Amino acid sequence: MGEETQDLTIIGGGVMGLFTAYYASQFARRITVLEKSYVGNKATASFSYTRSIRNDYLDPFYARLAYEARRLWLEFQRTASELCLVECGCLNIAKESVTPDLEATYAVQSYRTLVDLHLKTEEFDREALQQRFPQFSADLGRLDVEAGLMYVPAVTQALLAALRERQVRIVDHVEVRQIEQRDGDLIIGTSAGEYTSKKLIVTAGWGTNEILSQLSGCTTQFPLTPDRPSQCKYFIPPPEQQAHFTSDVLPVFAYLDVGIYGHPIYVGKTPGVKIGFYHPPDVQTLNTSIRDVHSFVATCLPGLQEAGAVDVQDVDQCFYDLVADDNFILGSVPGFTNVFVGVGWRGTGYKYAPWVGQTLMQLALQAGTVYDITRFSPRRFA
Repeated sequence: MGEETQDLTIIGGGVMGLFTAYYASQFARRITVLEKSYVGNKATASFSYTRSIRNDYLDPFYARLAYEARRLWLEFQRTASELCLVECGCLNIAKESVTPDLEATYAVQSYRTLVDLHLKTEEFDREALQQRFPQFSADLGRLDVEAGLMYVPAVTQALLAALRERQVRIVDHVEVRQIEQRDGDLIIGTSAGEYTSKKLIVTAGWGTNEILSQLSGCTTQFPLTPDRPSQCKYFIPPPEQQAHFTSDVLPVFAYLDVGIYGHPIYVGKTPGVKIGFYHPPDVQTLNTSIRDVHSFVATCLPGLQEAGAVDVQDVDQCFYDLVADDNFILGSVPGFTNVFVGVGWRGTGYKYAPWVGQTLMQLALQAGTVYDITRFSPRRFA
């Protein structure tokens, strides 16, 4: 193409790639993002209406990382023209008639993790829960206070505005055909011509293995599995009841022991209460009377029984790239010191996006990161 060598090229223009470009643009001038479809395509995993942001993981390592990501989200939000982070909290519930061993439930176990980490959390017995969140019929609740939901369109708009201002080039509808090393640089052959780059970061989601197969001399392929919720619906209450289900009074909620998660109505932005039915790989779900979103509503959220229900469309119902050992893949590609990869977000990645972007930037441009990411090493699959 006869153009100057890029400091950094990023393949994949989802939220991970955009945040990588966002942080990298503070340290490098020549950055290009190559996207197979187009940034903002709702058929991809990064662009929807809402995503959860929470710290209530069983694994303290992921809980700490989620809290660090939240700090970065708050920093980012100060640069955005529209609210990105709706801090309504995240409530985990449990009901004895559904999961008789209440002490073994996700709500109780994740609460212990938050307490051990000294993160803000509140516990409710049945009576206290009824008083604070009367929408729920449950025997206990545990509230992750510094949690809530991300409004994705505002995030995307703020990222794109910042990248335009910093003159980051985004090339849509481009197919990567070959990547090879030449004189210490990377030559990226695409359907739009050749790009020469000092460093390369791959954040291509489910397409990551395809990109790595184009990298000359690379034999690494990651054990990725696509997944998505088996069911996801918006419950739309009658107008006179909607005020009981907005993010002002209703938190993000979950009953992960039975595979349920949900988001309140974000007024003016989302049509109803979003409820998904999904069995995440890191949670041992039980065979109970709750087998879909409707049985959950009847059992635990009875005020929504009169609500109309419509399917959530596109990827607003979430799309996941799972990893065989259920850990992120983040680091340099085995055998390459100038190619880095971030993939395998296990159905929980969006909330970590600023942390992932900052970390990938540090690896590529600053020769290492301040975080211990040993367990995420791509070399475990080499």
